[in-house]
Amino acid sequence: MRDNTRLIVLGGSWGGIQASLKILQGLPADYSIPIVLVLHRLRNQEGSLQELFDKKLVLKAVEVDDKTPLEAGHVYIAPSNYHVLLERDHTFSLDASELENYSRPSIDVTFTSAADVFGKNTVGILLSGASKDGSSGLKYIFEKRGTAIVQHPGEAEIATMPLAAINSIPGCSIMNVERIQAYLLTLHGH
Repeated sequence: MRDNTRLIVLGGSWGGIQASLKILQGLPADYSIPIVLVLHRLRNQEGSLQELFDKKLVLKAVEVDDKTPLEAGHVYIAPSNYHVLLERDHTFSLDASELENYSRPSIDVTFTSAADVFGKNTVGILLSGASKDGSSGLKYIFEKRGTAIVQHPGEAEIATMPLAAINSIPGCSIMNVERIQAYLLTLHGH
């Protein structure tokens, strides 16, 4: 992969599944940028987000596994109970270390490791949620000159997560899900 490879990372909790589905349903099967999705869910919840997303999207939805390589046209879903990190060789590693912000997977962990690998080519998007997880990771993306997008708090099912990010990143872009989807479509093929 070339050094200008882009990566999109999305995070959310309460309300984040619906918001991310709305955004991703408009993207074509050959979408040119890999997407990593970190959603909080109940720790013991069985039932597969991957199956839900695979049914509703034309993109291929896969649950992240250790050493999986990033590919365009894929949505990589963080598995329950693991932190998801990105490696310099553009593969994933899974980590079962302590909870961060009461969460595993933690959005902050994935966003921070994405920015370390992809720098200014990282697009971070934080959606509806009831915790503050994600805001420091999104701030880190922004500080690495990546793109920081926050779902409009007025549209979010629970505004805690978007508001925490807006308060910590004065320069972030605030968009509703239609605008986020339209923005992602402008990145396709560039």
